[in-house]
Amino acid sequence: MSRAFVNEDNAAADASQPVERLVSEQPNYVTAHGLVLLQRQVSDLQAQHSAQTALSDNTDKQRLADLERDLRYFNQRLHSAQVVTPALSTEKVQIGSWVTFADEDDQRQRVQLVGEDQADAANGLINWGSPLGRALLGAQLGDEVLWKRPLGDQVIEVVLIETDKG
Repeated sequence: MSRAFVNEDNAAADASQPVERLVSEQPNYVTAHGLVLLQRQVSDLQAQHSAQTALSDNTDKQRLADLERDLRYFNQRLHSAQVVTPALSTEKVQIGSWVTFADEDDQRQRVQLVGEDQADAANGLINWGSPLGRALLGAQLGDEVLWKRPLGDQVIEVVLIETDKG
């Protein structure tokens, strides 16, 4: 076999390796519900990995590599998780708090501050370390805070803080 074929084979093998998922450097604060979601994610990935491995000769090697990468990531996230005390204050924003804020045009939005693996902006779940999360974290009822957005900074007012009810 010529050296050119060996190099092409190695290049193809390298290209099929999944890129590792980056792990955030911020503390891995999670709500109690966020911890349950991480545990479920690891369990689901383990089940998928077992099912893929059981296929033996018919195993999708790329799928197996992707599952192994995701298992490494979520196991690390699970082991580094720091469960925060449930948000009980209606006066000060904490991780787990539901916060309603108003912008300069009195447009209101309701979000919950959560850990980054639980974040889902479409459902109002905002990473506490995001620009919006950092602006709201520690704010008190009636405070105006500066939300540093890529589209331009915006002043928002905290109009309601609710506890995390689960």
